[in-house]
Amino acid sequence: MTQIIAITGATGHLGRLAIAALKRRAPAAHLVALVRDPAKAADLGIEARAFDYTAPATLEAPLKGVDVLVLISSSDFNDRAGQHRNVIDAAKAAGVGRVVYTSLLKGTDSPMILAEDHKATEIALAASGLPATLLRNGWYTENYTGNLAGALAAGAIVGVNASGKVSPATRADFAEAIAVVASEDGHTGNVYELAGDESFTMTDFAAEVSRQAGKEVPYAPMPQAAYVDLLKSFGLPEGFAQILADSDARSAEGALYDDSRTLSRLIGRPTTPLSVAVAAALA
Repeated sequence: MTQIIAITGATGHLGRLAIAALKRRAPAAHLVALVRDPAKAADLGIEARAFDYTAPATLEAPLKGVDVLVLISSSDFNDRAGQHRNVIDAAKAAGVGRVVYTSLLKGTDSPMILAEDHKATEIALAASGLPATLLRNGWYTENYTGNLAGALAAGAIVGVNASGKVSPATRADFAEAIAVVASEDGHTGNVYELAGDESFTMTDFAAEVSRQAGKEVPYAPMPQAAYVDLLKSFGLPEGFAQILADSDARSAEGALYDDSRTLSRLIGRPTTPLSVAVAAALA
């Protein structure tokens, strides 16, 4: 019998893509969207249940009958690890069979500030005794292509990472990995370090953007503190600006580089090439 698979954050960018990928592998009747506002999930074509990471007393009931829980990491940075612990505790109480968690590339070895919540969640999962699968996702390619219009208008792509290689993959690539691991047996207890097949420097990225845009768009590295100030000038809160700048600085040291090709082996196809991702962003 097909298992019941529930997905948190189902109306987010990654969640929607994960559900689309899961619907190609499992009957829609066996999929459940766990979302703060079920009305916003009406277009997903699957059952939606109210689910708020920050309301622990309400979390157990929506997880009853769930065999596999996909815990997509919270996008709310206010005690994110605490939110995840709430979900893990509720999953254990509800008798969930397995948890699939979207962690960060290199996990407990990552030097990023951003990794701290993921490390705490991995520890909480291990302590819970729940069978689990860890998907340690690298950076989304969209983190680089998402603001190309602004970069083209400004005439440059900016960041902290001067020369370190990164190995991003698209959200659709990572979503496919979620679908594979959640819908198939044999992944319990596994830790997957996931990244794109193609690695590049930010100078390489700028060269590809320049080629497709038909004009020179150089990469201009800057000091970390200056990048924080720039991000704050765009309206980002101080704390989040610090996290993003730290992530970019750590990527210069290899924190977002991985050449194992585990992701493409897991999903059974090559990851999306940079040229394709840039073309989609410029379309």
